[in-house]
Amino acid sequence: MLKRFIPIAGLLLLAFLGEAQKPAAPTTDAPSYTPSGDLIAPIHYREWVFLTSGIDMSYDAATAQPSAHPVFNNVFVNPTAYRSFLTTGTWPDKTTMVLEIRGSENPVSINKRGHTQTSEIRGFEIHVKDHGKWSFYDQDGNTPSAKLIPPPADCYSCHENHGAVDTTFVQFYPTLLPLSKQKNTLSPAYLKEMAAPVASSPTK
Repeated sequence: MLKRFIPIAGLLLLAFLGEAQKPAAPTTDAPSYTPSGDLIAPIHYREWVFLTSGIDMSYDAATAQPSAHPVFNNVFVNPTAYRSFLTTGTWPDKTTMVLEIRGSENPVSINKRGHTQTSEIRGFEIHVKDHGKWSFYDQDGNTPSAKLIPPPADCYSCHENHGAVDTTFVQFYPTLLPLSKQKNTLSPAYLKEMAAPVASSPTK
């Protein structure tokens, strides 16, 4: 009986050591920082809540023409913030959103039309609400931390002037926009923008 137990115990020990070598998931999804003030980039963000994916998006009419090689933007948010949003219709303190930027390719395998995302990640942008203040961080993917994009960069004014909820682009999150309407948390700036007549294209 003892001889049978020893191999089994050895297998259990190996299994335990294998699990111990895996990177442990953090106990909190709140943002954390280096001593110098850089944001520690969340490495488990793909286990967070997926909000949306946009393809070749542009906020400038001059660059509105489709690209032959479009870029995918995937947005994830920490689960704690997401659960709070479902209750209140707005974002709590410690909200962290990750914008993952990927390339596209076509054709791939049996796909002959449309585009699929590449395994290559071109970069990250991280949007954090901490102590009631929103900040943007840029990460190139090669470092474990992200650098603050200082105001008054365009990203701040763009979000403040056009964000549907709490300076964030909830208008692009199809599962959260209806909830924001129900909760009455859409920003006055966004409502005014949506109520404005759409400018028609000049005729030739």
